[in-house]
Amino acid sequence: MDVPIMVGDCYIPADFVVLELEHQPKDPLILGRPFLATAGAIIDVKNGKIDLHLGDIVMNFEVNKSMEKPTVDGQAFWIGELAETREEVLDELLLIDPLELALTKAENEAIAYMDLEREEEEPDIDKSQEISQTKVKFDPWCPLRAPKAELKQLPVGLRYEYLGPNETYPVIVNAALTKEETALLVRELRKHRKALGYSLDDLTGISPELCTHRIILEDESSSSIEHQRRLNPNLKEVVKKEIMKLLKAGVIYPISDSAWVSPVHVVPKKGGITVIKNEHDELIPTRTITGHRMCVDYRKLNSSTRKDHYPLPFIDQMLERLANHQYYCFLDGYSGFFQIPIHPDDQEKTTFTCPYGTYAYRRMPFGLCNAPATFQRCMMSIFTDLIEEIMEVFMDDFSVYGSSFESCLGNLGRVLQRCEDKHLVLNWEKCHFMVRDGIVLGHRISERGIEVDKAKIEVMTNLQPPKTVKDIRSFLGHAGFYRRFIKDFSQIARPLTRLLCKDINFEFTEECHKAFTKIKDALVSAPVVQPPNWELPFEIMCDASDYAVGAVLGQRKTRSYM
Repeated sequence: MDVPIMVGDCYIPADFVVLELEHQPKDPLILGRPFLATAGAIIDVKNGKIDLHLGDIVMNFEVNKSMEKPTVDGQAFWIGELAETREEVLDELLLIDPLELALTKAENEAIAYMDLEREEEEPDIDKSQEISQTKVKFDPWCPLRAPKAELKQLPVGLRYEYLGPNETYPVIVNAALTKEETALLVRELRKHRKALGYSLDDLTGISPELCTHRIILEDESSSSIEHQRRLNPNLKEVVKKEIMKLLKAGVIYPISDSAWVSPVHVVPKKGGITVIKNEHDELIPTRTITGHRMCVDYRKLNSSTRKDHYPLPFIDQMLERLANHQYYCFLDGYSGFFQIPIHPDDQEKTTFTCPYGTYAYRRMPFGLCNAPATFQRCMMSIFTDLIEEIMEVFMDDFSVYGSSFESCLGNLGRVLQRCEDKHLVLNWEKCHFMVRDGIVLGHRISERGIEVDKAKIEVMTNLQPPKTVKDIRSFLGHAGFYRRFIKDFSQIARPLTRLLCKDINFEFTEECHKAFTKIKDALVSAPVVQPPNWELPFEIMCDASDYAVGAVLGQRKTRSYM
């Protein structure tokens, strides 16, 4: 009775119930309603504040600030219900409501009747005999806990395999694998189940000690509060579902006082790879639009943020290292950015507004200007000793390779083990295991070499002739991505690039139309590019004309220049 409890600089008397805690001797202390009454507590739920009044002393506690702290592994907070003290305390503190009394009485009678039936059915047990405590073993492959995965039509050469019973926990593998190879692959994937994610609930998050995203503002930058944007009913429902999903997963939390508020907008979302027939009845692997994604417009916040200049890998060099291997495993992070926590001091800067309130992110969202640099830095720190040896990493695209099935499977095991150790989760729908070729950054990689992505070329071949300067710039930008596959690209595109000059009237002449058509035809018949062999000597060929000077660095192999 009246045990002094120190809160701040004051001691408050409180009554305690002494219990014997054999299994949990370090359970946290929970102060209940009598303590709050003694301390004169005033709880403001709307603003998230608790004020304690002890005479002339007032102590303030901000609950929302504590909610901004990231979850720390190894800590658990729970409230236990004490059946023995419940009747003694509640009868004194709560008023008896007739409706509540009737409902609880009926409930208690039903529970008592069920307990009586259970006692009649259960056999007598000798209580003098020691009974060992039984523990329920958690089955990670339980069909009842398996997520509902939407299976789509796969491109030729791929098929589904299942890690769990009753066709649960699917994965996408090479359709040409033998039964023995498939069994080895499935066994390896089963061993690293925690590395594969089937829903947002599978994300545990990378440790803040390994990587934390910071939002450092420029000196003398001013805050910005924007109003919410209008959404049509369909997109509004998309935002509602996304908010509920992120709240349930602990990715966001409600916030009311922030100096930075950004609006949300909704964009089309592409899912896994499926096949679509083109006008020539050819099956083209492509990523179709499966829904919409909620994004936040952080442009004003980004303009005031100090930029992180961490470099990304050169795409052409990475593709050259990937080519000419027999087996590949193409992996993709599950909502990769959401796996990196935001520093508690910077979380309120990510506040966004929508029809359902204002929320801030605990984990790094899409749209922040320094998010790609933070993610690439984190991936480099995780896989630093494996990159350029058994895998390549570009943002959340991981490519594991091997010269044989056994070597690639061993490399895959090392990568999955590293993912488990660092709590990095992969998206099962975007992972292709033990395939002979695949799409990496808009290019098809295989043992043959580097090719263009037919899905992207299919879009470009259906383009109509440009009608504005913006159309010209867009076409040349997309075609220039594959300029290494088009011989004399600069010379062919010269009539089009001339239209981009200043003080030039836009006139799409016959010469421009021929250049436009020739580039599209060249992309359709693009050759397979071979990476250089660094053990062979290089040769340089030079040429010049009235318009340009150029040179080609190549290697002489058995029959042709590369």
